[in-house]
Amino acid sequence: MKNIITTALATLILMIGFSQPQKDEAILTTYYAVKDALVKGDDKLAATSASELVKQMEAFTTSDKKAQQLKDKIKADASKIASASSLTAQREAFTPMSVNFFELAKLVDLSSSPVYQFYCPMKKAIWLSSENSVKNPYYGKQMLTCGSLQETLK
Repeated sequence: MKNIITTALATLILMIGFSQPQKDEAILTTYYAVKDALVKGDDKLAATSASELVKQMEAFTTSDKKAQQLKDKIKADASKIASASSLTAQREAFTPMSVNFFELAKLVDLSSSPVYQFYCPMKKAIWLSSENSVKNPYYGKQMLTCGSLQETLK
């Protein structure tokens, strides 16, 4: 009887663990929401998504000192996007946030799926995507497909 209860409890714990998304993956998903809003040129959605990212970064915990520093930088950049008065200002704050996010993604396993890093030669800036196709957040519709795949984290 004790073995049955122990096995059932272990199975339940595993099921809960697999059914809930990792909080670290949620952070990356919210970064993607900010990026997608900038691709669409939707400053309100970018601000809302960035505000959510600030909350998630506040709750993000890590014992790695470098990851903690990156967390603080990302939180500050997301705050700038959330409070920016223009799409241009949001895109400016998105540049360092993307660099810091990529560094964090190399330190902390943020996703079970590949993370694609793209480069915009016009802006001389990177961004991350869950898709292996170019959708430039720096120029949106003006230059939607301007950019190239630079690196993939698996």
